[in-house]
Amino acid sequence: MAEIIMAILVVSGGFFCFVAGLGVLRLPDVLMRMHASTKAGTLGSGLILAAVAVYFADTATISRAVATILFLLMTAPVAAHMIGRAAFRSGITLWNTKIEPEAERKLGR
Repeated sequence: MAEIIMAILVVSGGFFCFVAGLGVLRLPDVLMRMHASTKAGTLGSGLILAAVAVYFADTATISRAVATILFLLMTAPVAAHMIGRAAFRSGITLWNTKIEPEAERKLGR
């Protein structure tokens, strides 16, 4: 039963990592690319780490896998926010978006 669970976790994690890579390659905007890489990449990595924890099934490996998953869940959104904020403030052209006049005034444009 553990092999089936592990196989499902690895295949689904690999799928989400593939989708993250495809999103970075195909999406037109830096904000959309960032979204694809952080959301799908974190989920894919977490699923693969869960498969590692199921496969080895000892306390040291499980605790390291859980700590790594928690680290990814805490740092990926913050990093994505900071990258998006830097891209927006540096004036990167966004794909098909419109900034409200109130937001432009706050940014000093």
